[in-house]
Amino acid sequence: MKNNIKTYLFSAILSLSFLSILACSSDKDAEVKAEAQTQKVAAAGLYPSYNTNPLPADASGMASTAVQLAAKIKLGWNIGNTLEATGGETAWGNPKVTKALIDAVKANGFNAIRIPCSWNQNLENSATAKIKTEWLNRVKEVVQYCVDNNMYVVVNIHWDGGWLENNITEAKKVENNAKQKAFWEQIATHLRGFDEHLLFASANEPAVEDAVQMAVLTSYHQTFIDAVRSTGGKNANRVLVIQGPTTDIEKTNKLMLTLPTDKVANKMMVEVHYYAPWNFAGLTKDESWGKMFYYWGSGFHSTTELDRNASFGEEADLSKNFKLMKTQFVDKGIPVLLGEFGAIRRTTLTGNSLTLHLNSRAYYLKTVVKTAKANGLLPFYWDEGSLGDKGFGIFNRSNNTVFDTQALTALKEGLQ
Repeated sequence: MKNNIKTYLFSAILSLSFLSILACSSDKDAEVKAEAQTQKVAAAGLYPSYNTNPLPADASGMASTAVQLAAKIKLGWNIGNTLEATGGETAWGNPKVTKALIDAVKANGFNAIRIPCSWNQNLENSATAKIKTEWLNRVKEVVQYCVDNNMYVVVNIHWDGGWLENNITEAKKVENNAKQKAFWEQIATHLRGFDEHLLFASANEPAVEDAVQMAVLTSYHQTFIDAVRSTGGKNANRVLVIQGPTTDIEKTNKLMLTLPTDKVANKMMVEVHYYAPWNFAGLTKDESWGKMFYYWGSGFHSTTELDRNASFGEEADLSKNFKLMKTQFVDKGIPVLLGEFGAIRRTTLTGNSLTLHLNSRAYYLKTVVKTAKANGLLPFYWDEGSLGDKGFGIFNRSNNTVFDTQALTALKEGLQ
């Protein structure tokens, strides 16, 4: 009998201890959840609302769907390394954008401009994420140059120090969504008066490698859409552009399986970029994983420098990649912006090698534009203003003349 009592007492003590552990664990879990919720609430209110004067929806001048607008965009050009330059508009070697430059771009066959923009370095107050009014005015001024020429314009948040693009993680999700909201409320409000010639783009090349990061990126895009729409006026019906993971076509095809929601139907585009194969388009020195390609495309291979001929990523791969975007988005009524593409000039080459390279490069540019158009992609050439070796520049921005006639001609031939 005494042994039975001891056994009973021991069991009771064990049960109470176990319940106590469970209770502590439950309390701890509750504390963690409460702390996480507190952090979310704090981050959500990290910055004041800049949607201080929302307007009723204004559909005037905003009638085109994304598909209808896409049909109006023929050939686009990037004002690269300028309004997104770290340190200011002229910090990366380009002069300030003038109306004369935009006039020259329009006169030479482009009817759309992409303006990469930084905002984080142009804050009046980093604690409140307030953007300097003079910077908002400057961007508005450049947009006006374009709209005055009846050109379509894409304004984005570019790399911008990497605050969003390099931090697409659960750890940064709440904080970055708060900043994304604050920035876009200000940008959208300041540029709200422009009609459908102006498009907004959420980001540039967001670094995403897997489905978890893709879900975070989708939240950033959702915040962008909601912030722009909330300001009302013409923004209630503006076409908005969201970026695929790393703006890489294969990753976009694999990971961008769902899109953020928009309460306005048929006003969304997707953006990807194309610098493939990188060995040809951008590689500036031989690497352990591959050599530079000087020559690309059927009929443009060297018979003497065989190791400099492209061995992959030529016409068939180009067609395959763009077809992926057509099937995934274009055929479903979601236009695809080819927001950047291009290939560097390798002018340290000489003689026949240089001639063949430049002819090959021109063929590449023509083929990219032609294949983009065939698949419903909207091509925007990347021009960072550099006119020297390894540069992309087509226009001499110091005098607003055409520097690279061969490349320009190739781009326009791609439209034919």
